[in-house]
Amino acid sequence: MAGRTTVVAFPGAHRQSLAGRLEQPPGEVRAYALFAHCFTCSKDSVATVRIARALAEQGIATLRFDFTGLGESGGEFSETNFTSTVDDLASAADYLRSNHQAPALLIGHSLGGAAAIAAAERIPEIQAVATIGAPADPRHVQHLIAPIRDRIASDGQAELSLGGRTFLIREQFLEDLAEQSQQRCIRELGRPLLVMHSPQDEVVGIENAGDIYQRARHPKSFVSLDGADHMLTRQDDTAYAAGILAQWASRYLDATRQPASSRTGADGHSTPDDVMQRHPTTAT
Repeated sequence: MAGRTTVVAFPGAHRQSLAGRLEQPPGEVRAYALFAHCFTCSKDSVATVRIARALAEQGIATLRFDFTGLGESGGEFSETNFTSTVDDLASAADYLRSNHQAPALLIGHSLGGAAAIAAAERIPEIQAVATIGAPADPRHVQHLIAPIRDRIASDGQAELSLGGRTFLIREQFLEDLAEQSQQRCIRELGRPLLVMHSPQDEVVGIENAGDIYQRARHPKSFVSLDGADHMLTRQDDTAYAAGILAQWASRYLDATRQPASSRTGADGHSTPDDVMQRHPTTAT
């Protein structure tokens, strides 16, 4: 039996309307999740849709939505930055909290993964965080902006072409990236973390997964998406990622479990109660 997709809209941090789709299970809802899409992508990207629906089939209702200025959401992309992306995730959590149930699982793809880690401290109900092809530092996107850096420096803004679309990037976007403290966010996450990454990722190198994993405290797990591209365009790759994600998250989505924030040892570090998961042919 298939689940259902519900069209939703809710106010963002600056009152702009954010457009979303809530993927709901065919039966009882075990928990709610939030999905953060990649940089300049949308809620309708292949990986976002397939993983959200696969999680719904496992009883995890998943909200995928467009960040400000992208897809069907209101606002101007040129006015956004990494901080506003984190604000949008907090607003999406507010929507679920008010209309359904606060999200317990936070998932992010690419730059959305970095945003998910940064947003976790804003959403106290989050029990677990998962990243897919995420950079260890949001400043990683600067390599995409490199061709227009000089023009931004001279004019304060410039147009960037990505994936056949044009985006206006302003100086404030780069200034905001420089102010981020992602290492602290990873170190102080305080929730179980699942890092998924492909060794063949040519957009965000596999070394980023290693950096995130090394900085994070236990419990933490790594899964190699061996053979997948950055966008997880092959259905087998998204199905594999979603299946692993749902199985891993099940350990932390049971409402009777002790909150993740209190699973700490005497030294203040989270207890290493995880099992490292790896693809059978690849390990890093």
